[in-house]
Amino acid sequence: MDKIDVIIIGAGVVGLSTAAELCRKFPDACIGVLDKEQQFGWHTSSRNSEVIHGGMYYPTGSLKAKLCVEGRPLLYEFCEQHQIPHQRIGKLIIAREESEIAAIEGIAKQGAINGVDDLVLIDKAKVMQMEPHIKAVAAIHSPSTGIIDSHKLMAKFEAMIQSNDNAFIGYKHEVIGVEFTGTEYIVTYRGPDGKTDQLACDWLINCAGLWSDVVSGWLGIDVEKEGYKVYWVKGEYFSISASKSKLLNHLVYPPPLKALKGLGIHVTKSMDGRARLGPSAFYVDGINYDVDPDHGNEFYTAASLYLPFVGRDDVAPDMAGIRPKIQAPTDPVKDFVIRHETDKGLPGFINLVGIESPGLTAAIAIGRMAAGWVEVK
Repeated sequence: MDKIDVIIIGAGVVGLSTAAELCRKFPDACIGVLDKEQQFGWHTSSRNSEVIHGGMYYPTGSLKAKLCVEGRPLLYEFCEQHQIPHQRIGKLIIAREESEIAAIEGIAKQGAINGVDDLVLIDKAKVMQMEPHIKAVAAIHSPSTGIIDSHKLMAKFEAMIQSNDNAFIGYKHEVIGVEFTGTEYIVTYRGPDGKTDQLACDWLINCAGLWSDVVSGWLGIDVEKEGYKVYWVKGEYFSISASKSKLLNHLVYPPPLKALKGLGIHVTKSMDGRARLGPSAFYVDGINYDVDPDHGNEFYTAASLYLPFVGRDDVAPDMAGIRPKIQAPTDPVKDFVIRHETDKGLPGFINLVGIESPGLTAAIAIGRMAAGWVEVK
């Protein structure tokens, strides 16, 4: 059986970022990335809003807050250095009526606690100057919120890994089991030819996203007890017609609904200028990326509260994604799990579970954090 220094399970944006950082830090180390799909980012990493988040929503002291605020400038710097398409388009978190002003002020205060230092409360006149077609009485302006071409970001990480003679990415290599012998990790996988093989490593990094709890379980971690169980939460998006998309200049978010434990149905824009509504959020038991056209009325109703220029015919099914949440429907919001599991008798196992938003924004910071534990002889 062959042995290498590091194996990363999962070629999403975080797995690729981590591998690229390890290649930079340890250019002579043998680093492998295994992914069951035919290319990178097949699931959560390629099915999201592609927003570079500010960091104002997350709980004080959380990894989500810390890594988002750290990761945002790193991501912008990386994009500028490597010509990754992106825009600092800015975001308005709006109060649709006077009763919501306190909510957005609370968001601004939380942002300040988290280290987001550029949020500005603006009045109705300023909102109308920036977004003349929306309905709002006030807003928080986040100028450092942006959008990114996540596919080209991941392609750059991939190229950085593949340019290292000692590193590789094994697509169509489905990991089907992991064990720890006490001195090394044995990874069992099914290759493109359907045959099963094994590869050993000193360091194992779990970036398996929607299946990250499964990997944890293989190594004897009680995922229910530890709070690592992953729940699949589907989010659908509906697009706004091209003519109406042109009427929006920024991302526009209403105050988040606490009952949804998310940001609710908001407006984002893609790099080509299209505006999208979403995502919604509902728990599912299987992987299915179809969008139910019957949900269009829900999206239109939500949008009509602050986008009076959008008609029902302007809203059409777009895409869907699934997030790996680690909170059951009745649980409070939970933080990222990013741990070196030494206290569980698993030295060399770096575990990343529940990496959802702002995982894309924080990807470089997460990669540095995970790589920071690795020691290569």
